[in-house]
Amino acid sequence: MRKKQAQILVVDDQEEILFSAKMILKKHFETIFTTNSPKKIISLLSENEINVVLLDMNYRIGFEDGREGIHWLKEIKTLSPNTIVILMTAFGKIETAVEGIKIGAFDYVLKPWHNEKLLEIIEKAVVESRKNNKKATVEEGKNEKKYFVGTSAKIKQAYAIAEKVARTDANVLILGENGTGKYVFAEHIHQHSERKNQPFVHVDLGSLSDNLFESELFGYAKGAFTDAKIDTPGRFENASNGTIFLDEIGNIPLHLQAKLLHVLQTKTVTRLGESKPRPLNVRVIAATNSDIKTEVKNKTFREDLLYRINTMEINLPALRERKDDIVPMANFILEKIAEKYNHGPETSGWRFEENVNSYLEKYPWKGNVREMENKIERALILAENNTISVLDLDILDFEEIQENDENQLSEMEKGAIEKALFKHSGNISKTAEELGLSRAALYRRIEKYDLKN
Repeated sequence: MRKKQAQILVVDDQEEILFSAKMILKKHFETIFTTNSPKKIISLLSENEINVVLLDMNYRIGFEDGREGIHWLKEIKTLSPNTIVILMTAFGKIETAVEGIKIGAFDYVLKPWHNEKLLEIIEKAVVESRKNNKKATVEEGKNEKKYFVGTSAKIKQAYAIAEKVARTDANVLILGENGTGKYVFAEHIHQHSERKNQPFVHVDLGSLSDNLFESELFGYAKGAFTDAKIDTPGRFENASNGTIFLDEIGNIPLHLQAKLLHVLQTKTVTRLGESKPRPLNVRVIAATNSDIKTEVKNKTFREDLLYRINTMEINLPALRERKDDIVPMANFILEKIAEKYNHGPETSGWRFEENVNSYLEKYPWKGNVREMENKIERALILAENNTISVLDLDILDFEEIQENDENQLSEMEKGAIEKALFKHSGNISKTAEELGLSRAALYRRIEKYDLKN
């Protein structure tokens, strides 16, 4: 009999149960893990692709209410949502097992079990596990189309951490320069969490004035101030059961940091004009481009607030630190922007000129991915013949590019100016406008390249 490709974990504090289950299951399934301690579940799930967990509901003598089983069921569904859980219980404890099914267990078996019944339930669970994995693969495919991940070590490390922390409710602090994709990263964490079907609320703290801070974040009661016509929830309440993304948290003034800290510590929010706090169930992701630890040392950011928001800290690399990802990312962005304007690369052949790649890699990208998106979008709008050149991209920054490239760049620039002058019959204003130069700058280049005639 051929064994089914599946990994089964059996968790029970009785060694005879573990031995019996393994003897039965190993004849039918490829890999069987057993443990007598539920505390080992986390490491086993992290290190292996477990399809099904057969989970006992009681582990301590004198505690037979099944609450430990319910606790570990919740842990498994948080850590590994696609893993199927079957509960094991005695006949008199069926009620608790039914409760477990309501919160995510696939089924339950009674101890002592009938071998045929046990195998039947586990085989069904394996089939369900495969369905879950197929759904997950489809979702990952969708996310891959939406986001560009890349292959550089630093970004892969960041995504690996994100996907681990996404399964928990831990607060996350994302650090990185402007334009490195902190918003995209926060949304990625939310979409890979148990809260993915709940709200994702983005708050740009850098754009909130001091006098709007409390009303925007915490809400207000009718009559709390002149224009408060109706009771209005704040952003925290709008994110109920979901995720709130506090962008540019380093910009909050000290006197307002204390108010935010109180909300995070108490997990409650009090609207302006009210005295009764409202309970919150919200996952917090924060981000900043500032050196937050230096701000703590300089007493401009509260140390206790930093500890509250960075249970897990993730650093996003600058684009210049991801050299291998620059060209693939540029092609990904070009495809997305072409689709936006309804002429995608697959139908109309949008592409970069052959010599563009080396300049993409050498350009400093001080604005990171955001700058790349802006330049490619502008280039696509201005370019002719569905082909984008270095000149279209406006990445000929002579001060930033190495000296040994200057001659080649000069020839390229000279050719572009000659082409534009010819196109506009020598009209300086139109030529300068097309090249993105001032008239004075164009005259200097005409003088430099001796293009007066």
